[in-house]
Amino acid sequence: MSWWGKVVGGAFWFMLGGPLGALMGAALGNYFDGGLEKPQGFGATERVQSVFFTTTFAIMGYIAKIDGKVAPDEIQIAEQVMQQMRLSALQRRVAINLFNEGKKDGFPVDEVLGQFRQEVSRRSNLIQMFLEIIIATAFADGSLHSAEQQLLEKIAHDLGYSQQQLKALLGRVTGQEQFLNENSFKDKLQAAHELLGVNPGVADAELKKAYRRQMSQHHPDKLVAKGLPEEMMNIAAAKTREIKAAYELIAGQRK
Repeated sequence: MSWWGKVVGGAFWFMLGGPLGALMGAALGNYFDGGLEKPQGFGATERVQSVFFTTTFAIMGYIAKIDGKVAPDEIQIAEQVMQQMRLSALQRRVAINLFNEGKKDGFPVDEVLGQFRQEVSRRSNLIQMFLEIIIATAFADGSLHSAEQQLLEKIAHDLGYSQQQLKALLGRVTGQEQFLNENSFKDKLQAAHELLGVNPGVADAELKKAYRRQMSQHHPDKLVAKGLPEEMMNIAAAKTREIKAAYELIAGQRK
């Protein structure tokens, strides 16, 4: 049985407990009114997959509301993530409910992030993927407000990231967005460097090293094995395609 099958079978919010279990229970609503099956245990990967799904959509809602209003672009980012995941009708409803839970006053962000870090443990690539999705939400309206900046710094700190590491990640995420949307060759080439996290004058060997590191960090199969929900493989796959395209653009220009 998949992680999702065990969630709707009642295992997740019964056995996990804490704020994440409460969030999933609230997001599922009256789905269990007809009665529950006996909860089934999670394997380590299934447990992390459930935690990642729950935390991602709830924190997306929280960060969308942090500047006082939820912009249409921020809702669109959540919709894009759901579309890329090809969620079932029930999964989509639960994801929307989690997003709305994150928007509520009194959302226990510290407790949620604390439990997320404890559950995800040392899966650094998974934490990076989570932060990339959250950063994209913050940038959805085209700018980063001070409240959003402070929240990103707090989230990153709570998950073990230094300010320098967050700054580098912010640069790569914004570089990815620009790489996808820029039309002029010059601007696209600059965005490609930012996406890979390298300076234009970097040596070929260092460029290739950065490219391989980024590809390894976003490899869909590796991320799923670490606990990325299978439904998010398309997001990771799209990221690797963009990394590859950025590297090929830079390498081709150098030839």
